[in-house]
Amino acid sequence: MRVRWMDFLPLFFGDAVAVFVISVVGFAFHGSALARVWSTFLPMLIGWALIAPWLGLYQPQVFSRMPQVWRAGLAALLAAPIAGVLRGWWLNSAVLPVFVGVLGATAALGMILWRALWAWHTGKRG
Repeated sequence: MRVRWMDFLPLFFGDAVAVFVISVVGFAFHGSALARVWSTFLPMLIGWALIAPWLGLYQPQVFSRMPQVWRAGLAALLAAPIAGVLRGWWLNSAVLPVFVGVLGATAALGMILWRALWAWHTGKRG
C-alpha cells in the first residue's frame, strides 16, 4: 500500500513539535539562550527526517500500533549523530559525544512518548 504525503503530514508535524519541545527543554535545563534552540532543533529534525522513513515510521501498520513505538526511539538514537555533525558544522565547533548521547537518549524518550500518544489515538479511531 502506497502512503500519500497528506496521510502522514499531521504525524510529521507532530514529530517536528516533539523535536522542538525536546530542544527547548534541553536549552532551558542548561539555562542557555533559547535563541540558539534552532541550532539543535533543525539538525535533529533533518536527522529525524532522514532516518524515520527507513524504519517505517510513516507506514500506518507501524505508526498506529502501540507495540511498534520502540522504532521511534531507535530512529531518535540514529538521528542524534547526524544532528550532532550538522550542529557542529553549523556552529563551527567540535561534535561532543556526550552531547550526541544525551540528545539521542532524551529525543528517544520524547519521541517514544509522543508516538505512543499517536498510536493510542489512531488505535482508538481505527
